[in-house]
Amino acid sequence: MEIRELRKEEYEAAIGLSWQVFQEYEAPEYSQQGIEAFYKSIHDEEYMRGLKIYGAIERGRLLGILATRSNGNHIALFFVDGKYHGRGIGKRLFHLAVGDNSSGHLTVNSSPYAVEIYRRLGFVELDSEQISDGIRFTPMKCCHL
Repeated sequence: MEIRELRKEEYEAAIGLSWQVFQEYEAPEYSQQGIEAFYKSIHDEEYMRGLKIYGAIERGRLLGILATRSNGNHIALFFVDGKYHGRGIGKRLFHLAVGDNSSGHLTVNSSPYAVEIYRRLGFVELDSEQISDGIRFTPMKCCHL
């Protein structure tokens, strides 16, 4: 399996994977407003241009992505195809992103589904769950990079 930064021409596949996994694991916890807001964000060209996206690729197929913004200090997107959960793909993507982070900390606004996953990666909650534009999230931070 190859874990690397994606090229801009591969972003469309990253958007497709994000939407697919979001619908399966995240959308059931969101209002219609939140679902629409997420869809709009990943189809916003300006927003996507500001991301650095890492991908896990096997036999030409994108299995997972992790995207950062704010100079690598904030995780914006983190999705692994459900068929490949529990195989360490997310952890490998996370470690690649950490390797590009020089600030010593990383933040994320975690979906309800992913809070426990982020805890296992060393994140702690900064505040209770919040809702913005229909999107539910818990602000979290990891300082053990």
